Amino acid sequence: QVQLVESGGGLVQAGDSLRLSCAASGLTFSSYAMAWFRQAPGKEREFVATMSWSGDSIVYADSVQGRFTIARDNAKNTVHLQMNSLSPEDTAVYYCAAARNYGRYSVPRRESAYNYWGQGTQVTVSS
Repeated sequence: QVQLVESGGGLVQAGDSLRLSCAASGLTFSSYAMAWFRQAPGKEREFVATMSWSGDSIVYADSVQGRFTIARDNAKNTVHLQMNSLSPEDTAVYYCAAARNYGRYSVPRRESAYNYWGQGTQVTVSS
């Protein structure tokens, strides 16, 4: 059974940093593209960042480019999202997701590409 479990969310002030983690089990982690999405209150879920299974390709949403960093540790079956310079607009539930059957440099950004999802972790940024 595949499980993705996010952690690291919380309540912070604007300008602070947070590091989210996603622990994966039940899948061949090194074969999956891994991504982070988020859903703010009253809004659709949106893409944040993704990394190919090889780690060779990374894509960020424009809104987080330069502030967020995605990284993966295939030995530990984990993916992280380092979030710096947080603003209230980053307040959302953050989800990690895994996509199989993509190439070495593939970095899918649409939700439908992802086969497995975590339950989400809340990030709240106060002004």
